[in-house]
Amino acid sequence: MARSFSMRGVQGAADRAVQHARAWLLQTEPGSRVHDVQADPRFQHRGVDLLWELPSGEVRGIEVKGDRNATRRRYFFELVSNLEKDTPGCFLYSGADLLVYVFLSQGELHVLPMRAAREWFLPRAKEYSLKHAFTQTGAIRYTTVGAVVPVRDVAEGVPGVLRVPLKRTASAGKDAEEAPALEAAVPPPTAKEEGGGPDALG
Repeated sequence: MARSFSMRGVQGAADRAVQHARAWLLQTEPGSRVHDVQADPRFQHRGVDLLWELPSGEVRGIEVKGDRNATRRRYFFELVSNLEKDTPGCFLYSGADLLVYVFLSQGELHVLPMRAAREWFLPRAKEYSLKHAFTQTGAIRYTTVGAVVPVRDVAEGVPGVLRVPLKRTASAGKDAEEAPALEAAVPPPTAKEEGGGPDALG
Protein backbone atom coordinates (compact mmCIF):
# COMPACT_ATOMS: atom_id res chain seq x y z
CA MET A 1 0.00 0.00 0.00
CA ALA A 2 1.40 3.40 -0.97
CA ARG A 3 2.02 5.83 1.82
CA SER A 4 1.28 9.53 1.96
CA PHE A 5 3.70 11.72 3.90
CA SER A 6 4.60 15.37 4.38
CA MET A 7 7.67 17.04 2.91
CA ARG A 8 8.93 17.68 6.46
CA GLY A 9 8.93 13.94 7.17
CA VAL A 10 10.56 13.22 3.83
CA GLN A 11 13.29 15.80 4.34
CA GLY A 12 13.99 14.69 7.90
CA ALA A 13 14.55 11.10 6.82
CA ALA A 14 16.67 12.21 3.87
CA ASP A 15 18.83 14.39 6.11
CA ARG A 16 19.44 11.54 8.57
CA ALA A 17 20.33 9.19 5.73
CA VAL A 18 22.87 11.69 4.40
CA GLN A 19 24.40 12.01 7.88
CA HIS A 20 24.82 8.24 8.11
CA ALA A 21 26.26 8.06 4.59
CA ARG A 22 28.74 10.85 5.31
CA ALA A 23 29.90 9.16 8.54
CA TRP A 24 30.40 5.82 6.76
CA LEU A 25 32.37 7.38 3.91
CA LEU A 26 34.70 9.24 6.28
CA GLN A 27 35.27 6.12 8.39
CA THR A 28 35.93 3.99 5.33
CA GLU A 29 38.63 6.30 3.99
CA PRO A 30 40.35 8.26 6.79
CA GLY A 31 41.60 11.55 5.40
CA SER A 32 38.91 11.73 2.75
CA ARG A 33 36.46 14.62 2.43
CA VAL A 34 32.73 14.62 1.70
CA HIS A 35 31.03 17.51 -0.10
CA ASP A 36 27.25 17.90 0.05
CA VAL A 37 26.02 18.89 -3.44
CA GLN A 38 22.30 18.23 -2.99
CA ALA A 39 21.48 21.89 -3.63
CA ASP A 40 23.97 22.31 -6.47
CA PRO A 41 22.13 22.39 -9.84
CA ARG A 42 25.24 21.02 -11.55
CA PHE A 43 24.74 17.72 -9.74
CA GLN A 44 20.98 17.57 -9.15
CA HIS A 45 20.27 16.45 -12.72
CA ARG A 46 22.99 13.80 -12.37
CA GLY A 47 21.41 12.14 -9.35
CA VAL A 48 24.43 12.84 -7.14
CA ASP A 49 23.97 13.94 -3.50
CA LEU A 50 27.54 13.78 -2.18
CA LEU A 51 31.01 14.00 -3.68
CA TRP A 52 33.52 11.74 -1.95
CA GLU A 53 37.05 13.10 -2.35
CA LEU A 54 39.56 10.36 -1.56
CA PRO A 55 43.10 11.01 -0.26
CA SER A 56 44.41 9.88 -3.67
CA GLY A 57 42.53 12.75 -5.35
CA GLU A 58 39.89 10.49 -6.89
CA VAL A 59 36.35 11.84 -6.56
CA ARG A 60 33.31 9.54 -6.48
CA GLY A 61 29.67 10.49 -6.78
CA ILE A 62 27.28 9.18 -4.11
CA GLU A 63 23.50 8.94 -4.25
CA VAL A 64 21.76 8.56 -0.88
CA LYS A 65 18.35 7.06 -0.15
CA GLY A 66 16.65 6.93 3.23
CA ASP A 67 13.92 4.38 3.95
CA ARG A 68 11.72 4.73 7.05
CA ASN A 69 9.78 1.47 6.67
CA ALA A 70 10.29 -0.50 9.88
CA THR A 71 9.91 -4.00 8.42
CA ARG A 72 10.99 -3.85 4.82
CA ARG A 73 13.79 -6.05 3.52
CA ARG A 74 13.43 -4.60 0.06
CA TYR A 75 14.84 -1.69 -1.90
CA PHE A 76 12.63 0.90 -3.57
CA PHE A 77 14.36 1.67 -6.88
CA GLU A 78 12.92 4.95 -8.13
CA LEU A 79 11.94 4.67 -11.80
CA VAL A 80 9.68 7.74 -12.13
CA SER A 81 10.39 10.69 -9.82
CA ASN A 82 7.25 12.66 -10.70
CA LEU A 83 4.52 10.76 -12.51
CA GLU A 84 2.45 13.88 -13.13
CA LYS A 85 5.35 15.50 -15.00
CA ASP A 86 6.63 12.23 -16.47
CA THR A 87 10.17 12.72 -15.16
CA PRO A 88 12.51 9.71 -14.90
CA GLY A 89 13.59 8.36 -11.54
CA CYS A 90 17.12 8.78 -10.25
CA PHE A 91 17.82 5.04 -10.30
CA LEU A 92 17.66 5.19 -14.10
CA TYR A 93 19.73 8.30 -14.78
CA SER A 94 22.02 8.75 -11.76
CA GLY A 95 25.67 9.21 -12.61
CA ALA A 96 26.69 8.26 -9.06
CA ASP A 97 29.31 5.58 -8.47
CA LEU A 98 27.62 4.29 -5.31
CA LEU A 99 24.06 4.13 -4.02
CA VAL A 100 24.06 4.35 -0.22
CA TYR A 101 20.66 3.04 0.89
CA VAL A 102 19.88 3.59 4.58
CA PHE A 103 17.16 1.58 6.33
CA LEU A 104 16.59 4.09 9.13
CA SER A 105 14.23 2.15 11.41
CA GLN A 106 16.16 -1.09 10.98
CA GLY A 107 19.52 0.56 11.60
CA GLU A 108 21.30 -0.65 8.46
CA LEU A 109 23.28 1.07 5.74
CA HIS A 110 23.66 -0.74 2.41
CA VAL A 111 26.20 0.22 -0.25
CA LEU A 112 25.41 -0.72 -3.86
CA PRO A 113 27.66 -0.17 -6.89
CA MET A 114 25.21 1.95 -8.90
CA ARG A 115 26.11 0.96 -12.45
CA ALA A 116 26.30 -2.75 -11.63
CA ALA A 117 22.98 -2.64 -9.78
CA ARG A 118 21.28 -0.86 -12.68
CA GLU A 119 22.74 -3.23 -15.28
CA TRP A 120 21.56 -6.20 -13.22
CA PHE A 121 18.08 -4.77 -12.64
CA LEU A 122 17.05 -3.54 -16.11
CA PRO A 123 16.82 -6.95 -17.84
CA ARG A 124 14.77 -8.20 -14.86
CA ALA A 125 12.59 -5.13 -14.30
CA LYS A 126 9.35 -6.89 -15.26
CA GLU A 127 9.90 -9.48 -12.53
CA TYR A 128 9.29 -6.91 -9.78
CA SER A 129 6.13 -5.14 -8.75
CA LEU A 130 5.79 -1.37 -9.02
CA LYS A 131 4.65 0.72 -6.10
CA HIS A 132 3.44 4.30 -5.91
CA ALA A 133 4.46 6.74 -3.18
CA PHE A 134 2.79 10.13 -2.72
CA THR A 135 4.40 13.32 -1.47
CA GLN A 136 2.40 16.36 -0.39
CA THR A 137 4.06 19.80 -0.46
CA GLY A 138 1.46 22.41 0.38
CA ALA A 139 -1.29 22.15 -2.22
CA ILE A 140 0.91 20.15 -4.58
CA ARG A 141 0.84 16.36 -4.52
CA TYR A 142 3.04 14.26 -6.74
CA THR A 143 3.55 10.57 -7.31
CA THR A 144 6.80 8.63 -7.35
CA VAL A 145 6.93 5.17 -8.90
CA GLY A 146 9.52 2.56 -8.05
CA ALA A 147 10.27 -1.13 -8.24
CA VAL A 148 10.28 -3.07 -4.96
CA VAL A 149 13.26 -5.42 -5.09
CA PRO A 150 14.19 -7.86 -2.29
CA VAL A 151 17.55 -7.23 -0.68
CA ARG A 152 18.46 -10.90 -1.13
CA ASP A 153 17.99 -10.71 -4.93
CA VAL A 154 20.40 -7.81 -5.24
CA ALA A 155 22.89 -9.46 -2.87
CA GLU A 156 22.89 -12.61 -5.00
CA GLY A 157 23.06 -10.81 -8.35
CA VAL A 158 25.30 -7.78 -7.81
CA PRO A 159 28.94 -8.23 -6.66
CA GLY A 160 30.31 -5.81 -4.10
CA VAL A 161 27.15 -4.97 -2.16
CA LEU A 162 27.82 -4.21 1.52
CA ARG A 163 25.55 -4.15 4.56
CA VAL A 164 26.73 -2.03 7.49
CA PRO A 165 24.86 -2.22 10.81
CA LEU A 166 24.36 1.16 12.46
CA LYS A 167 25.62 1.03 16.04
CA ARG A 168 23.52 2.93 18.57
CA THR A 169 25.26 5.35 20.89
CA ALA A 170 24.33 5.65 24.57
CA SER A 171 22.12 8.66 23.84
CA ALA A 172 20.58 7.25 20.68
CA GLY A 173 16.95 7.95 20.11
CA LYS A 174 15.41 5.76 17.44
CA ASP A 175 17.72 6.08 14.42
CA ALA A 176 18.83 9.71 14.53
CA GLU A 177 21.81 9.19 16.83
CA GLU A 178 23.23 6.06 15.29
CA ALA A 179 26.63 5.79 13.62
CA PRO A 180 27.92 3.19 11.15
CA ALA A 181 29.68 0.23 12.71
CA LEU A 182 32.37 -0.02 10.09
CA GLU A 183 34.02 -3.12 11.47
CA ALA A 184 30.73 -4.99 11.20
CA ALA A 185 30.25 -4.50 7.47
CA VAL A 186 28.99 -7.73 5.95
CA PRO A 187 27.22 -8.75 2.75
CA PRO A 188 23.40 -8.56 2.89
CA PRO A 189 21.65 -11.75 4.07
CA THR A 190 20.48 -14.16 1.43
CA ALA A 191 17.82 -15.94 3.49
CA LYS A 192 14.19 -15.36 2.57
CA GLU A 193 13.03 -11.95 3.78
CA GLU A 194 9.74 -10.15 4.03
CA GLY A 195 9.16 -6.59 2.86
CA GLY A 196 6.61 -3.83 2.78
CA GLY A 197 5.47 -1.06 0.48
CA PRO A 198 7.62 1.86 -0.66
CA ASP A 199 8.60 4.65 1.67
CA ALA A 200 12.01 5.40 0.19
CA LEU A 201 13.20 8.95 0.41
CA GLY A 202 16.09 11.12 -0.55
